[in-house]
Amino acid sequence: MVILIKILQVIVALSLLVFIHELGHFAWAKLFHIKVEKFYLFFDIGGKAIAKWKWGETEFGIGWLPLGGYCKIAGMVDESMDMEQLKSEPKAWEFRTHPAWQRLLVMAGGVLNNFIFAFLTYICIMWLWGQSYIDNANSNIYVNDLAYEMGFRNGDRILKFDDYSPRNFGMLQADLARRDVRVATVLRGTDTLELYIDHAMMGQVLNSPMMFDLAIPFVVDSVSSSGPNSQGQLRRNDRVIAFAGEKVDYLQDSRKVLEAYRGQDIEASVVRGADTLLLPVRVDSSALIGVYMQMPDQIVKVRHYGALDGVGAGLKYGAQTIGGYIQDLKLLFTPSSQAYKSVGSFIAIGEVFPSDWDAHQFLSILALLSIILAVMNLLPIPALDGGHILFLLIEMITGRKPSDKVLAVAQVIGMVFIFALMFLAIGNDIGRLLR
Repeated sequence: MVILIKILQVIVALSLLVFIHELGHFAWAKLFHIKVEKFYLFFDIGGKAIAKWKWGETEFGIGWLPLGGYCKIAGMVDESMDMEQLKSEPKAWEFRTHPAWQRLLVMAGGVLNNFIFAFLTYICIMWLWGQSYIDNANSNIYVNDLAYEMGFRNGDRILKFDDYSPRNFGMLQADLARRDVRVATVLRGTDTLELYIDHAMMGQVLNSPMMFDLAIPFVVDSVSSSGPNSQGQLRRNDRVIAFAGEKVDYLQDSRKVLEAYRGQDIEASVVRGADTLLLPVRVDSSALIGVYMQMPDQIVKVRHYGALDGVGAGLKYGAQTIGGYIQDLKLLFTPSSQAYKSVGSFIAIGEVFPSDWDAHQFLSILALLSIILAVMNLLPIPALDGGHILFLLIEMITGRKPSDKVLAVAQVIGMVFIFALMFLAIGNDIGRLLR
């Protein structure tokens, strides 16, 4: 059921974003009286479609291959590679007969739509839910193997990356990679330490999930009335420091310990006030003891916005997200960073969506994907919108229009690059699944 929910979210999200993108090309083309021959969600390879209909001069449809969509504009060299129509005399309603600035707006329409949609979505999120994040100033880290190898330890509090003081705990790993950090300053107990970052390991940072988890002390908030210890001796504010004699500093430490005692009764060392007690606890078949944990005080910051403030906050957050993704792309095209290993396809996208329906998370992911789609399409690669835009800018600057043959060759080169990137993404996903 979880997989089905994730698949449905991926299909809905990508279908909506592709439709919005292609609608941008369509709207600008129609505005300048350029004929749009086909508007398809998904690809109708071999001319086969799940559904199609005619409206005016345009054929609309839903193809059978769910890998995007397209808008076929008359008199344009595109991914269809239909060169026959270009052999005839140019028509007034064709793309190629219109001024360069109009063609530029047609090609940029999809990207503009995706950016506008992302900003509007972020504004709606600010209005409905506000902006929430885990405050790094009050948070300690729980590290994975890579973070440990780099010198971080469970319970450390990250104070600075070079001269930057992180505010959002959830962005620590991204900040470490994006900011080309040389020195991390951490608070360990009462000592302030400087950790020198080995840049040979930066590629692993981009491919290592949960480098910095939130370290949560095992402090009981309440005991589940239907859990294995509903009639037990655990109480609110009890802090568990060991199970079966094995030390437990944080909630994460307990998982491996309890896993070894599924379905058994064990002793827990519990600090209650000034006393340390040994209490019997029952571990169920899922390696749980049926308690809810206390979160550290004031760790989650939430800011709510009014109508006008929400607009500014949404625009600001959208701009920050675009900037962050551009930094990620720079790493992607830096081979030494090994960021190419983090490229993912539909499988990776599916893993990002929640297992249960959550409107806030869905809209947040949708806005992020819209920005990713827009920025990726702006890359100056033939076959992408950015490639077409690049040729149009050259034409506007030089006054010389590239020949259809040059555009066709560039289109083929761009498509080869895109397919290579797709194979890389799918290969990375398969490799992650196998690991």
